[in-house]
Amino acid sequence: MAFSLCCRASPSWSIVSAATLRRRLPLVGAFCMLSFGLSNLCLSYSSSLKTGCAQSLPFAPLLRSKFGGQSPAKNVHSIRMEGSSNTVPSIVVYVTVPNKELGKKLAESIVKEKLAACVNRVPGIESVYQWQGEIQTDSEELLIIKTRQSLLEALTEHVKANHEYDVPEVIALPITGGSLQYLEWIKNSTRD
Repeated sequence: MAFSLCCRASPSWSIVSAATLRRRLPLVGAFCMLSFGLSNLCLSYSSSLKTGCAQSLPFAPLLRSKFGGQSPAKNVHSIRMEGSSNTVPSIVVYVTVPNKELGKKLAESIVKEKLAACVNRVPGIESVYQWQGEIQTDSEELLIIKTRQSLLEALTEHVKANHEYDVPEVIALPITGGSLQYLEWIKNSTRD
């Protein structure tokens, strides 16, 4: 699938290939383009497809209002949580574990207890942190847990009770949008 970038610097459009853009655009230029010129960009996946403008990206109005001084476009599309009685407020929780054995055991116990609908295990991460006044570097596995917001306290207690660390990482991020069917599945796969 061909990937190209269209620039709307003037009333006419010009196509720049991704390879050309990488060669011509240093990191600072990329930052400046994203910060100040996002409203003038659009992505095109092939010449036969309609062009989707960057103005339709959910973060474009934020960048324009913060950096560009332009008012948000009227055709801005954002991904939002759809209101439905079939969904509940949901979260993604990150937990790190020291090895794959504990990751597998903890993931399975979380799903078995219906504390989460799904746990992704991401091996091979390296964590750098300060512990007891010393900088530490450890290989770990990351658990990405999808669950109901109302289960965070019970999930946290379960992780603490079944984890090797004195202070295990348990951090939650809200799910603000996504597939309605997936969000319904989270609700139906977890306990009340």
